[in-house]
Amino acid sequence: MIVASPRESRPSLGPLRIMLVEDEGIIAELLAEVLQGLGHDVCAVEGTEIGAVASARRCHPDLMIVDAHLAGGSGLHAVSLILRNGYVPHLFVSGDAARVRALRPQSVVLQKPFRELELEIAMRQVLRTHRFP
Repeated sequence: MIVASPRESRPSLGPLRIMLVEDEGIIAELLAEVLQGLGHDVCAVEGTEIGAVASARRCHPDLMIVDAHLAGGSGLHAVSLILRNGYVPHLFVSGDAARVRALRPQSVVLQKPFRELELEIAMRQVLRTHRFP
């Protein structure tokens, strides 16, 4: 669940092409709506590992927001497969963030539910390490 927060005067991240990997339909819809409201383009929404890998090849996202646990595979494994073709900034969301952090200690992980501001902070944290041309 994403909880909207009042918009403060925060600098924009600029429009990004974002791929969502989330197997809970309502959460995917809400997250896409929040991201679009922040001015981003949601280039794909996938609910399976196989779909995520295919969509990453097709839409070349600037950022991936990935649910770590998918009914159709693993978000962690999907990211591993996608990164074989080159680095894509990404962050994980999970109801069990501690477990994901234990498996991927270098990754940015958001605990569900999270607020819009927490999402923006996590996105900035991921993108700080990767500059766009």
